[in-house]
Amino acid sequence: MTLPKKAQKTRTLAERWLQGAYQGSRWLWPLKPLGALYQWGMARREQAYQHGKKAMWKAPVPVIVVGNITLGGTGKSPLVAWLGNWLVAQGWSPGIVTRGYGGISSHYPLLVTAATNVAESGDEPLMLAQQTGLPVVADPKRSRGVQALVAAGCDIILSDDGLQHLALARDIELVVVDGARGLGNGRCLPAGPLRESPSRLQRVDAVIINGDSQQALPVGSVTTMQLAPRYWRRLDDGARFSLAPLPFTLPVHAVAGIGNPGRFFRTLSNLGVSGDWHPLADHQHYSADALKFADIRPIIMTAKDAVKCYALAPSNSWVLDVEATLPPEFEYWLAARLSALS
Repeated sequence: MTLPKKAQKTRTLAERWLQGAYQGSRWLWPLKPLGALYQWGMARREQAYQHGKKAMWKAPVPVIVVGNITLGGTGKSPLVAWLGNWLVAQGWSPGIVTRGYGGISSHYPLLVTAATNVAESGDEPLMLAQQTGLPVVADPKRSRGVQALVAAGCDIILSDDGLQHLALARDIELVVVDGARGLGNGRCLPAGPLRESPSRLQRVDAVIINGDSQQALPVGSVTTMQLAPRYWRRLDDGARFSLAPLPFTLPVHAVAGIGNPGRFFRTLSNLGVSGDWHPLADHQHYSADALKFADIRPIIMTAKDAVKCYALAPSNSWVLDVEATLPPEFEYWLAARLSALS
């Protein structure tokens, strides 16, 4: 895949910084004072909302926020999709509100359907709309988006990546942490990968580890979530195929414009897929030329990439669809919390 030189340089610098932040590279040490200043600013901001110095809008229905305190992909969107399906099974009528990062619309709130132009909605809102069939609204002002969902008949709201959007009051906070990368060097931006202090985890309702944890966290208990591959989906017609035998030939070109491409490539390897891996920037913008390789092979991508590639990708392109799985104990806990709210 060929990207413009400027984009390649930007991606390389971003990847190097993120890798250093998670591995504790010494070259980030000079940024520690800036990280401490950022952490102090975020703490002051949270206190301002808690003490009423900044306005917080309370929805007339329960709001569940799904977020993280680290940069890079942690698995928030699969959890949101799981929650949406679980809530429907419990008799709720959920709606999903999201900022709509990467999309630009002429109007907000934007009701995102399976047919919405990804340039308007952004990739994750469109993916969630296609995966869940639930009402999804993208709006930089989340309270306005929630009002639209409530007006449409939703009786509970899932706020995707909304932990730091404190202007929207919430009833339950769920934080997702990548098990393999944890909290990195434990420092805030730009000295590390944290959006907030690690102590923020002690003030949320549940910490959910995506995969097996390799780092101790400053919390008493956690819930483990796994992302399980479900099937291969042919991009041009949506036909689904079982994981084995592989419905395409090897080797492949695999592309991933997500927060943690390495996790996707490891999953492919575990499924017996071999070829060349092409890690891209999160929310990567695609073009037809960008999906042209020197040799003709099947192209494998994530569901998040797929929503941007329907009209661009070659015919022999495939999507690996995954689903989150959580233990029954988490379901019991969540049901009890929701019951206490009613």
